[in-house]
This record gives sequence, structure tokens and C-alpha cells, in this order.
Amino acid sequence: MTRRPVLLWWGIGALLAALALGAAMTAPGPDIPSAIDSGWNQLMTGIQSPAMVRFGEFMNVVGGGWVATYLVPLAVLAVLLLTRRLRAALFVAVSLLASVAVVQLLKLLFGRSRPEGMLVLSDYGSFPSGHTANAATIAVIAILLVPRLWVLLLGVLWVLTMAFSRTLLSVHWLTDTIGGMLVGAGTVLIVGAIMLTWVRSPSGALSKHTTDDPLTS
Repeated sequence: MTRRPVLLWWGIGALLAALALGAAMTAPGPDIPSAIDSGWNQLMTGIQSPAMVRFGEFMNVVGGGWVATYLVPLAVLAVLLLTRRLRAALFVAVSLLASVAVVQLLKLLFGRSRPEGMLVLSDYGSFPSGHTANAATIAVIAILLVPRLWVLLLGVLWVLTMAFSRTLLSVHWLTDTIGGMLVGAGTVLIVGAIMLTWVRSPSGALSKHTTDDPLTS
């Protein structure tokens, strides 16, 4: 059985860590990157070969825009609804919407400038990375609904790949992507602490094997 307080406190801790990181990175000024961010950005600039840039552009489309905003969420919700997993669908919808709301709030709060030489267009505010937050949101949703080791490993790989691609395109600083991971994961953990017991109840229509969670119990 999922330990709701554990999810709640880990979620709160992740969001507080994101807030602290954003405050620390913008304290000298929204236009002044840290030494770590500058060094990583220079490293990424040095490996921007045509093939790497094409890979980054692919991840940019898959992790944002109409694909991540509409196609993937609607496809997941459709599958859950068609399989009569209404509660799981509601959990997914609430988690995705909450994550987007927190990301946009922090972008407005910190107003951090993006790196120079961006290779793709992006919206206002560098911290936190919305693409990385979305990747973390999807990964943690999957891990909580299907608590299996292979899901965990694929989720981690997806998030790290997305984070790498954002810095590769010089559209985010390294710490922006870390902030995105914290926001995405933290938001889902808090929503999960509130909703998962209800989602996993017999009438929630999730299969029986998902009620025993080896990752959180």
C-alpha cells in the first residue's frame, strides 16, 4: 500500500528545493548565470554538431508543443477512459494541469533570462524548464500507476534525455532542468498523496497487481 505521508513530504520537499534553487540562481540577478551553468552551457555549445542539433530539435517537438501538450495527454486519457480507468484518468489530468500551473508560476516569479544563442524559440522565463518538468511529470505518473523497475528505469532515462536536450539547444541552463525535474516530480507526488488511495481502490478499475507498490511501501 502506498504510504501517503511519504509521497506528500517528498513532494513538498521537491517543490521547496525547486524554490530554493530558483532563488539561489537568480539572487545575483536574472541575467547572471552561475559558474556551473556557464561551464555546462559552453560544454554543450562545443558539441552542437548537425546530428546532435537534429536530435535536440526532435526532443523539442516531442517534449513540448502540440505533441506533449495535446497529443500525448489526450492519448493517455483516451486509453484510460476506454479501459474504464476513470479515476486513473482523473489523476493523470490533475497531475498534468497542476505541473503546468506550478511551472508557469515559477517562471513568472523568477523571470530568469535564457542562455544566448538559443537554437529554438521558447517562451518567457528560463527557470524551471517546462519540457523537463513535463517529462518528469509523465515519468512519475507512470511509476506511480505501474510501479515496476523497468518503468522506473525508462522514466529516469526519458527525463535525463529531455534535460540534456534542453541544454544542448542552449534554451536552458543546467539548473533550469534540475528545477524542472523537481517541479514535475514534486507536483505529481503531492497529487498522488491525495488521490492514489482512491485511484487504487477496487472501484478505481486499476488491475490488482498495481495496488502493491514495491517502490513506495
